[in-house]
Amino acid sequence: MLQSKAKWTDLDNSTEEILVKDIPLEVSPIIENLLLQRGITTASEAKQFLSPDIEFLHGPESIKDIDKAAKRVQDAIAANEKILIYGDYDADGVTSTALMYKTLKELNADCDFYIPNRFTEGYGLNEQAIHAAKQNGFTLIITVDTGITAIHEANVAKLLGIDLIITDHHEPQNELPEVTAIIHPVLSEDYPFKELAGVGVAFKFSQYLLGYFPKQFLEYVAIGTIADLMPLKNENRILTHFGLTALSTSHTPGIQALKNKCNIEGNVSEEDVGFLMGPRLNAVGRLQDASLAVELLLTESLEEANYFAEEIDLLNQQRKQIVSQITEEAEKMADPEKHGMIIVANEGWNEGVLGIVASRLVQKFDRPAIVLNYNRETGVLKGSGRSIPAFDLFTNCMKVRDLFTNFGGHAQAAGMTIANENLAVLQESLDQLVAAELSPDDFKQEIIISGSIHLNEIDEHVIDEMNKLAPYGMGNPKPIFKIKKIPKDARQIGSKKNHLKLQFSEDGNNLDGIAFGMGELFHAISPNTALTVVGELGINEWNGKRKAQIMIQDMCIDEWQLFDYRGRKNCDLSLLKEENTLTVGHNPLHSYPHLQQIQYDTEVNALKEVDHLILFELPKHVDELKKIIQYTKPKNIYACYHIEKSAYLNRFPTREDFIWFYAVVKKQQVIDLKTEIQAMMQAKSWSREFIIFIAQVFSELNFVNIENGRVEINPHPDKRELEDSTVYQDRLQRLEIEQKLYYSNYQQFKNWFLDCMDYLDKPEEEIVNGL
Repeated sequence: MLQSKAKWTDLDNSTEEILVKDIPLEVSPIIENLLLQRGITTASEAKQFLSPDIEFLHGPESIKDIDKAAKRVQDAIAANEKILIYGDYDADGVTSTALMYKTLKELNADCDFYIPNRFTEGYGLNEQAIHAAKQNGFTLIITVDTGITAIHEANVAKLLGIDLIITDHHEPQNELPEVTAIIHPVLSEDYPFKELAGVGVAFKFSQYLLGYFPKQFLEYVAIGTIADLMPLKNENRILTHFGLTALSTSHTPGIQALKNKCNIEGNVSEEDVGFLMGPRLNAVGRLQDASLAVELLLTESLEEANYFAEEIDLLNQQRKQIVSQITEEAEKMADPEKHGMIIVANEGWNEGVLGIVASRLVQKFDRPAIVLNYNRETGVLKGSGRSIPAFDLFTNCMKVRDLFTNFGGHAQAAGMTIANENLAVLQESLDQLVAAELSPDDFKQEIIISGSIHLNEIDEHVIDEMNKLAPYGMGNPKPIFKIKKIPKDARQIGSKKNHLKLQFSEDGNNLDGIAFGMGELFHAISPNTALTVVGELGINEWNGKRKAQIMIQDMCIDEWQLFDYRGRKNCDLSLLKEENTLTVGHNPLHSYPHLQQIQYDTEVNALKEVDHLILFELPKHVDELKKIIQYTKPKNIYACYHIEKSAYLNRFPTREDFIWFYAVVKKQQVIDLKTEIQAMMQAKSWSREFIIFIAQVFSELNFVNIENGRVEINPHPDKRELEDSTVYQDRLQRLEIEQKLYYSNYQQFKNWFLDCMDYLDKPEEEIVNGL
């Protein structure tokens, strides 16, 4: 058996459910099933999904307070008031800021933007910045991607005579700020879609202000929506679809420079944004003032854009180094065995990257994690948390909200400030909440599987058709398929042999599988064993040829395995862990001394069940091995023994051979083997061991007496059979053991073990001989 690393969850999909063809639509059964899994039940809905159209977007007029907010902006522009756009320092925030700035400039507003410094001001609106805005003559502040929790700051603005319009998408808390208007989809009962990114909310406000659909800002919407991990469904899907198209052909200097720095050519994909463009924009606010990222998006000069892009790229490289260093320190501090919630804190950690570090801890330990920087002067800890799918970080932290000085975020990500004296209580409280809500399976990373698929269903056409489901992301993940098949070929690839390449074949259909970083599992896959893999289907293009392949994310084997290392001098057992492995016999290589070792004569009643049973020697009797197997109930057996002198390969004496030898001894009465064995060997073409074995059998049966190599006939022996000899029986037993456990073919070998394993639920294919 081979345990999967992740928890596999099959999507629910009733076999009776079908796509209602209210309009003509031709899709393959696989695509139809994927659409149903996404809640799409009619052909008309499927057409909208597969062919996104701007006409399916919702009008902004149904968002609560948007008319009130627009009226205040129009009045400000008419009165030549100064308007400040107040944004957030992440990719969603800077794209929202750039979008709103360009919108107001198009309306001839007197405006500027402000992004708080993460390190000196923290997240969101702050009192100091509002006072500065007052001193600089601003009478209206429009927040983008922030503000929904700014209760105190809203009151400060009100006292200073500054009107405040909040546009945000973060989770509203129990109390809302008292402001001129709040534009927030969740607070708008009449607005159908609640999951816009901050930049999506800003886009809707822009559309309402401008009075037309501002397609020139779609590239910003795509970046912010993808980088902020918003669900790519409904409006987000349409906006992102057209935003990626806009990014692919963008003439915006900042976008061009950023793409060049990311080495993005041709069509821009969601992966390009999520893994290349978004992290670079995020890096600015993580290390310094995020205004540089806004300037990149706003500049009209390509020369200036290239300079900004270069600076941003250098910051991103620096960010990577800092993340790596803090992650290494945090991993040493984490204690996942003791705590369900990992909370680590240290002085001098860069607050800007702690969210990334928390994500790394979640990935490594499969636990929700909070990473905090400690300020010794103030006694305050500040940082970020990330979670696993089964644990809603926002909801659970809100249960202990009184412990935090500041808190906000989403189900899977949050930011917080907490006094040092509250840290121990927070750890205890969250540990209790984790223990109450989660089962052991919940701590494993989850892979959502779209379904099983056969090789004859996979071809280029189906994969090309599947690509129409893109852009993929949160809420619309890439389809993951399951394939169960005996690999035709398996081998390690890469300079360090750290990757695995598999090939599956069925009825002339071949499929390659690539498993990056799983090279060590080559030693965990036994021959002729069905392997179940899960992964993404794609096309591998090489030298002008296109071939379907599966990018493997995880794998398992749900039946017991026999690893046949018979006769090998070396076998790789490095994957095996001490706590679930047992070795039998003396290991001649003295490898893996940490593993528990027993001998065949060990009392079996004291043995516990194990996952792995390693055989370093053949037993003297098959029953010894059978008992060990039945008591330990192993899921995997490794035959790692080697025979120096084989009984099976040496001829076993026939009854006639015994008769001839006895007749010679009886005739001569005494034979001195030291002087006569060579002649006997030549006469009969027997080996020395062959002759000595016959003599030992007769000696044990008391037919002859042997002393100092002299074989003397016993004139009055009792009548006994050859089979009465223990030496004779031991040799027969050795022959049988070697025949069954050393010289048998793999399937015969496996069947012998299978007969011993009555504790298994045996798959049908194992019961049938030869399968």
